[in-house]
Amino acid sequence: MLVIILSTLALGLLLPVSGSAAEVLDLVTRVGVFVLFFGYGARLSAAETLAGLRNWKLHVAILATTFVVFPLLATPLLFLPDGVLSAPIRAGLIFLCLVPSTVQSSITFTSLAGGNVPAAMVSATASNILGVGLTPLLAMLFIPTASGGSIGFEQVWGVVVQLLLPFVLGQLSRFATAGFMARHRARLKFLDQAVIMLIVYGAFSELRVSGVWRELQPLDLALLVPLALGLLAFMFVFTWTLGGRLGLPREDRIALMFCGTKKSLATGVPMASVLFGGATVGVLVIPLMLFHQAQLLASSVLANRLGREGRERA
Repeated sequence: MLVIILSTLALGLLLPVSGSAAEVLDLVTRVGVFVLFFGYGARLSAAETLAGLRNWKLHVAILATTFVVFPLLATPLLFLPDGVLSAPIRAGLIFLCLVPSTVQSSITFTSLAGGNVPAAMVSATASNILGVGLTPLLAMLFIPTASGGSIGFEQVWGVVVQLLLPFVLGQLSRFATAGFMARHRARLKFLDQAVIMLIVYGAFSELRVSGVWRELQPLDLALLVPLALGLLAFMFVFTWTLGGRLGLPREDRIALMFCGTKKSLATGVPMASVLFGGATVGVLVIPLMLFHQAQLLASSVLANRLGREGRERA
């Protein structure tokens, strides 16, 4: 899977798509995500879904990690001397810590690793819905240049239509699809991987076409990369350790790690465009873009390792 991810990454940089081709890719990715979440709904029994809703300790841990621990880690950036980082990059690093978790990749990697998919579905979706209100409030608190603004009903509706609706439809279709899903459960992992590939290719293709990397100063890049990667590594260790301290079973620890470490590019970029004006948005979202790509690559390695360990235990 890692080789496939890296190959897809390279393809996105070497052969990016733009214009109408990019629109087609976006449409195909959206359809893939819809089918993926329909499959999640069709795979899960009603009892498993209700169990995911009742797992309050895991949900609190994931939301606290996303909206409390991450912002606390951003606090030292407020006190960096001027000139160490350019203002947009520093604001971008802080903003990275304030956005909600991803939904599709959090659940996909949880599934690949053999984690608690119903609980991941509930927590990741709740993170995005709560983030609509919490992220702008946190941005106004942590980033003085934020001028306010709000995320409209369209963002919430997008989460409902693209993620919750297919999941519910999948649940309702179980009378006809449950048997097929059970028989082909192993093969359906390829669908998870295919959607991840589409997301990675689209993200790196957009990165190449937009040319936003050219706006970085050398010192910004030299500091940004270790800061972003160090933050990601720390959160992987922190969430896994936290799950153990809370006495969570292995499946829940996996869900906590993959949901609690993710930051959503798809949600964060629209929020940044609302909260910050002018040309600074392109530079400000660079830390989030870098973190997003790194979390996909690191998660692919961890998910495959954990999934293999789970199969060996079984």
